[in-house]
This record gives sequence, structure tokens and C-alpha cells, in this order.
Amino acid sequence: MADQLEFYQDAREEWRWRRTASNGEIIGASSEGYKNRADAEANANRDNPNDKWEFYEDAKGEHRWRRKAGNGQIVGKATEGYKSKSSCVENAKRNGYKG
Repeated sequence: MADQLEFYQDAREEWRWRRTASNGEIIGASSEGYKNRADAEANANRDNPNDKWEFYEDAKGEHRWRRKAGNGQIVGKATEGYKSKSSCVENAKRNGYKG
């Protein structure tokens, strides 16, 4: 079963996205809300060459990714840490990372 992309409104009535794996785990999410659903959709599906993907280790020593727009704002991120960098990169690819 393929990953599912969901759009929803948060408590502030801003639109967000999250990508869920077939096992129900959230594997990626927007890191900010949008006034319009169309903006959230564009953020979730965009393949912008100006976006920068960062891979880093968190305070627990787990690997994570985040995607930054050209203006430096974080527009997507891993929702969990990974023990190996390769698992983190595979998760990022499911969320649009091209390598």
C-alpha cells in the first residue's frame, strides 16, 4: 500500500499536510500552517530546486531531515529520528528528496 498524503486544518484553522506510511506512522509533515489549502498542497508536492535538504543528528543521536525554502524557512521535516542515516535518507526520498 502506498503512502497517504493528508491535508487538514489545525487548531488555528491553518492548513497543514502530513504523509502517513501504510503502517499508520506519520513519516513527514509540514512545519508551518497555511491560510489556504492550495498553499499547503503546493508545499507538500513541490519539487523546488531552491529548496535545501538538511540531514542532521538530534540530541538523542538519531538522524533526521528537514527541508528549507529559499527564504530559509523550514517547510517540511521528519517526524521521528532514525538510527541510521541511510534510513533517514530513504524516508526523505518518500517525501520528495531527490538525492
